[in-house]
Amino acid sequence: MSAQPGPVVPDDDHDPVVTVREAEHWFATHGLPWFVEAVDARVVELLKPSRLVPLLAVAGVLGALAGGLLGGTVDAASGVLLGASVVVLVLLVYVGGPLRVATMARWAARRVVSELNLLLPLVTRALPLLLLFMTFLFVNTEVWQVASTMSRTTVWGTVWLFTAIGAAFLLTRLPEEVRRVEAMVVRDGVAGACSGTPVEAAAAHVRPDAAHVPLTRTQRANLVLVLLVAQSLQVVLLAVLVLAFFVVFGMLAISDDVVVSWVAPILEPQGRQVPSPITLFGFEAPAGFPVSNELFQVSLFLSAFAGLYFTVYAVSDANYREQFFAELDSELERAVGVRAVYRAASARLASADPAVDPSAAP
Repeated sequence: MSAQPGPVVPDDDHDPVVTVREAEHWFATHGLPWFVEAVDARVVELLKPSRLVPLLAVAGVLGALAGGLLGGTVDAASGVLLGASVVVLVLLVYVGGPLRVATMARWAARRVVSELNLLLPLVTRALPLLLLFMTFLFVNTEVWQVASTMSRTTVWGTVWLFTAIGAAFLLTRLPEEVRRVEAMVVRDGVAGACSGTPVEAAAAHVRPDAAHVPLTRTQRANLVLVLLVAQSLQVVLLAVLVLAFFVVFGMLAISDDVVVSWVAPILEPQGRQVPSPITLFGFEAPAGFPVSNELFQVSLFLSAFAGLYFTVYAVSDANYREQFFAELDSELERAVGVRAVYRAASARLASADPAVDPSAAP
């Protein structure tokens, strides 16, 4: 079994301190904090069971205490919701700070603007057939009965279920994309992958086999998260468009009399008004508001289903991937290339002064 190649030290006059600093700044602005060697080592340490088990225990105890207090004074459902929220909050603080996920979140916020530029081609390519299929469900009596009889908590639970299924599907497919990009950079060389990055000049002096050093598990996970966020933003944009379409379509085409004929036989025996006023985040819409609770719940349910359908379609359809993944593929290639230059500069810096921590470069 052959040994893995070590860091490839470039034979050039570029200041390795500057190269390391530029590479680390590039990683931070592109949602790749785990590509920094010191951060990568720290993340590996923080993800060990000896760290995670006590964290989960503390989060569970705090969640149980908060949920128990509220559940005893209000109701059990509110207590469960508060307890789960406390657990999630504790975990978010942990991943946002020590694990540097906040850096990825800032990149994701900037990425929203880029995804908006894809809105028109996304609408013209993905929406027509999807809406044709979903509209038949929208005018189906059984769909209205199922969605209308759900409580709002159940509807949101269904939305989160579809979201979890879609995320699980992406997480099984996106690692293949990362491995494919790694192989492309190894085949084509580092210099081309670093085109347009701050380390482009330094990359020209790095040996072609610099990219042969494989990514660490956490670095691969970082790239998968970048892909997951980018794909999720597209899914959310499309789901919001579907939601808006069905709300407007329902206002125009589905009269209150039709809604009553579809769902009143089920809801009125339960003492529920049909159509009922929409309630959002505890606020009830005023009388005469054109969107009923039934219309909103059906639209929300179908938009979540459309998001799941689109998630599977986006990863499986070759033509879609070619059109919408091209920019992401280029960004992944640049990440792998910049990482190779970064490792080479770090190795050169360490060989010049073993006491220097490359990640602490000013």
